[in-house]
Amino acid sequence: GQFVGYIMGSGDAVPESLRQIGYNVDLLDPENIVAENLSAYDAVILGIRAFNTIDRMAVIQPELMKYVESGGTVIAQYNTSMRNQPDIGPYPLSISRDRVTREEAKVTILAPDHPIIDGPNKITAADFEGWVQERGLYFPNEWDDRYTPILAAHDPGEPDRKGGLLVGQYGKGYFVYTGYSWFRELPAGVPGAFRIFANMISLGNDI
Repeated sequence: GQFVGYIMGSGDAVPESLRQIGYNVDLLDPENIVAENLSAYDAVILGIRAFNTIDRMAVIQPELMKYVESGGTVIAQYNTSMRNQPDIGPYPLSISRDRVTREEAKVTILAPDHPIIDGPNKITAADFEGWVQERGLYFPNEWDDRYTPILAAHDPGEPDRKGGLLVGQYGKGYFVYTGYSWFRELPAGVPGAFRIFANMISLGNDI
């Protein structure tokens, strides 16, 4: 996938980072998002805290799900936990305050055959080296069985946090929810983070 639509949330530098490695990234106006207008994109990405900061997300979310059902890929980056959590994906998930603060925390690959791990970039433990500041934050702690957890990590003395990267197939497409800190790792130039993110964008090519 080369063409990406980006819905900015509270603000991050992910679009610029993706452009630097060759993606065509369009910033989408939240006031004008309908499924028909998204069909040109290989993936649509939600910036950090989009559901916390965009008033129209309750209107936008069904349009995104129509896009996924028709074969698109939506990648939702982290949102903070909310008292009345809105529908974020096609299936239920519950955002918690779970996080992994140690940037060097070991990451276990739970689904080695999943296309996020198995290609086009083959992801290994080396791709989690050199991360900065943290692994991720506000991981879901409950989710529908139709989501596949891809990774697990934890801080010392805590249980594995398996909700940091969840993928659900819906119709002909994919929905991804991820609390891993791409908004820190991509601007920092972490190679493994770019490789994993590229695999997420290309998920639709797997179908």
